[in-house]
Amino acid sequence: MEVLVVNAGSTSLKLHLVRSDTAEAVDGFVPADAVGHRVVHGGRRFEEPTLITQPVERAIEELSALAPLHNRRALEEIRRAREALPDVPHVAVFDTAFHRTMPPAASTYAIPQRWREDWEIHRYGFHGISVQWVASQVGTERLVVCHLGGGCSVTAVWRGQSVDTTMGFSPLEGVPMQTRSGSVDPGALLYLLREQLLTEAELGQELEHESGLAGLSDGGSGDIREASPLALEVFVQRVAAAVAAMATACGGLDVLAFTGGIGEHAKDVRERIVERVRFLGHFRVEVVASREELVIAAETRRLLGA
Repeated sequence: MEVLVVNAGSTSLKLHLVRSDTAEAVDGFVPADAVGHRVVHGGRRFEEPTLITQPVERAIEELSALAPLHNRRALEEIRRAREALPDVPHVAVFDTAFHRTMPPAASTYAIPQRWREDWEIHRYGFHGISVQWVASQVGTERLVVCHLGGGCSVTAVWRGQSVDTTMGFSPLEGVPMQTRSGSVDPGALLYLLREQLLTEAELGQELEHESGLAGLSDGGSGDIREASPLALEVFVQRVAAAVAAMATACGGLDVLAFTGGIGEHAKDVRERIVERVRFLGHFRVEVVASREELVIAAETRRLLGA
């Protein structure tokens, strides 16, 4: 089965035609037997690949409130692709689905019950498709995956399953990223709103687009190659601390794997992170090229029984 994979990021679109285990980058919605779409946030409704129907489209749209930069973009491409290829099945593969195996201790916030049950404020985790690929390539019991790119997360994988991760309710939580803040004391955010120093819209804009490596580099682009010394120190410190925390969730560390643009190509940053966590004992370091399109194609075929 040939699968056209549509991977829509917040500012990018990657299209691949996958035949067996080979993928070819393509420029448009070329003919295929099926179409697999990456969707970032599936909430608690979607924990498996799902055939896209009109009700599923509406549900993805409702979940856009949880990941507005990503789900809305994915939904645009779903609608364009379904219009271009109306006679083949379209399947949504969710980034959050891989983290459905996290135990309650890792997926639950210490917040009031009504927040958790009525409003579904929950740690979902992201980058699951990428982490799933890395885990399939690195066969080990205790694995920590650093997905470091425009978005950054660190995930604990024990016996092939996610047991903890740094991103939570939204892709803003966790370590600093290219332009996203990562975790910030909620008290600081309440202060900014209470004192009317920022509006809600301004706060969202600055946390999503003007923070992270960019915010620590005097308004830079967030490119790791242009990051200030302080930005690099903060980034290495936070990622290393996250690796140590994830090793705790795994009960130790056999392999530390890096993927994503920074993870694959910024050797000096990798080495600084590894040096910080050498106290964890003997472990292997792997660099794994991200192949999300192969996971999406495989999950699409699995759902369709092909």
